[in-house]
Amino acid sequence: MNANLAALEPSLLLPPLIAGWLVLATHVPLGRRVLARGIIFLDLAIAQIAVLGVIAAHAFALADDGWPTQLAAAAAALAGAALLAGCERRWPDIQEALIGSTFVVAASLGVLLLAGDPHGGEHLSELLTGQILWVGTSQIVQIALLYAVLLGLWWLRGSRLGALGFYLIFALAITASVQLVGVYLVFASLILPALAVRAWPARSGVIVGWLLGALAYAGGLIASALFDLPAGPAIVIALAAVALFGGPVLRSIHRCKN
Repeated sequence: MNANLAALEPSLLLPPLIAGWLVLATHVPLGRRVLARGIIFLDLAIAQIAVLGVIAAHAFALADDGWPTQLAAAAAALAGAALLAGCERRWPDIQEALIGSTFVVAASLGVLLLAGDPHGGEHLSELLTGQILWVGTSQIVQIALLYAVLLGLWWLRGSRLGALGFYLIFALAITASVQLVGVYLVFASLILPALAVRAWPARSGVIVGWLLGALAYAGGLIASALFDLPAGPAIVIALAAVALFGGPVLRSIHRCKN
């Protein structure tokens, strides 16, 4: 596999890199909360429900793109978040099982809705792996504004949000990011940096987790451009490598300082 140095064009790589860093801005603190609550697969379930909203809008010819599709995805994700928040209050002992079941049911419904579409497999693949390389300036501005609002609510309200508030903020963040980077990269962005810094205090853990994630996004995009690889999976592997090798090093440094 030969490297294509000419593909390292800043004008092509900078927009997806900025988009990825914006995703990390919300996903690192949310990922730490998900780990603390022990609901690891919540993001996959909510992301899959948001994808189901997109697929439903496509299948029923509600819209091919734009705000109607965004609204369909957001409505589906918020409904799913409210349902899972209610399940946590009612059946906290089986919450993880309910989350997993929700994921597989939403995924199966999506496949059934696309069964008659000749381009259904391609559409589903795009939603899973993402199209981060094709992100535009308008998308970056929109997601930056949304994330600013969500982060403001997160830091101002904090633990006072309660379970329902957490689930709803989570759903809105996931809805935005899943159409930007895909289901796989959403999960990786939430969980892998959070795993790498799980022993760190709240504020420094978020900062270091974001820095590790930012490094992985840059490395994954560069590898994707150099070797003509799909960007989403390349970034997922980079995030896994950073969590696997960077996490233990950081924990050792953290223990030595304390």
